[in-house]
Amino acid sequence: MQTVKQALISVKNSLKKNGIDTWSIDGDLLVMEAAKLTRMQLVTRDDDILTADSEKKLESLLKKRLEHMPMQYILGHCEFMGLEFSVNENVLIPRPDTEILVEKVLEYKPRKVLDIGTGSGAIAVSLAKYGTKSVTAADISTKALETAAKNAKANNVDVNFVKSDIFENISGRFDAIVSNPPYIVRNVIPTLDRQVKDFEPHLALDGGEDGLDFYRRIVENAKEHLEPNGLLAFEIGYDQGEAVSRLVSEAGFAKAAVTKDLAGLDRVVTGINAI
Repeated sequence: MQTVKQALISVKNSLKKNGIDTWSIDGDLLVMEAAKLTRMQLVTRDDDILTADSEKKLESLLKKRLEHMPMQYILGHCEFMGLEFSVNENVLIPRPDTEILVEKVLEYKPRKVLDIGTGSGAIAVSLAKYGTKSVTAADISTKALETAAKNAKANNVDVNFVKSDIFENISGRFDAIVSNPPYIVRNVIPTLDRQVKDFEPHLALDGGEDGLDFYRRIVENAKEHLEPNGLLAFEIGYDQGEAVSRLVSEAGFAKAAVTKDLAGLDRVVTGINAI
């Protein structure tokens, strides 16, 4: 049996020794999860003895982290746009960079939005939470849609979820179409960090031979589903601004523009459905 303080020291040493860069914060979170403690209690109750169940849980959690499973999957949740989202290995982990995309769409004040490739529902749920009246979210993965629906319910918003391969089962027109599609170049995936390549769904990563497959497919049919002056908004890889904005322009969209993230990297491409 060990105290909370002893468990913290042991877990952090193990993480650090095994090359986990975020060993300190991860150690705190793992012990908090296993012992069901708040961050304040981690300090004020550090002399408490861990129960046998807590020790067993901590051992299991630590094993997963040493295998480089992302902390978000281990804990089963993460934060995005100030909201709490459940995540699992059927969906990508929402990234802070994607908040740039959501904010860009919210600036446009659309009443009716389609989110293509919704995954965890982070984009769709956030849009619904922060003022978009009607949100439809599509994904080809049934398990992803189940996770997204759970997140919509947890955040008390109404989102229409549709199982669809891009526009396959989508009808009607929207004021904005938004997507954070798979955009990693296929032969780059094996070189990604273990936390990504070994755990996150490749279906949501693989953008084809040049990373642009899904942008082409969406751009090709987006006009049929956009109202006049409707917004098309994509998240992109840091080196895809020129290529995606060209696709958008060549498809007849006006005002193709690239927005950078907080690190100064290209992150969002937008275009307007010109009349």
